Amino acid sequence: MLSENSYLRVMRASAWYDLVVTFAFATPWTVMLLFQVLFQVDAALDLPGIVPRIDVMHVLFANLMGSVVIVWSVLRLHLNLAVLGRYDAAARFLFAVWQSYALLNGASWVLVPILVVEIVFGVVQALPHGAKKRRL
Repeated sequence: MLSENSYLRVMRASAWYDLVVTFAFATPWTVMLLFQVLFQVDAALDLPGIVPRIDVMHVLFANLMGSVVIVWSVLRLHLNLAVLGRYDAAARFLFAVWQSYALLNGASWVLVPILVVEIVFGVVQALPHGAKKRRL
């Protein structure tokens, strides 16, 4: 069991991770740069699967996802409530399912490190944690 303070530290770390990783998805310009980097990493490492060329619809959905995740991350940092970690764990498990689905259907293995982080943060945020001790 994690202490309440440890749990909140993990939740905040996951929120900061999301802000850093997801920032590139939030605008059309940054998502285009991100996909160029993904292409280059995929090619340099000769990974299985493909990184598709993106079109305006891909960019739109990436921007929507990026915007929502940024707002969700800021909310977790601002409110700092353990219950939000539980919801974040559920969201991470959903993301992990869809990332796994993409990998099984030919997406580049460049996704694997992101998938691992999703699973790790999801599992840790699903663990039991103790309530804060209150002083009288």
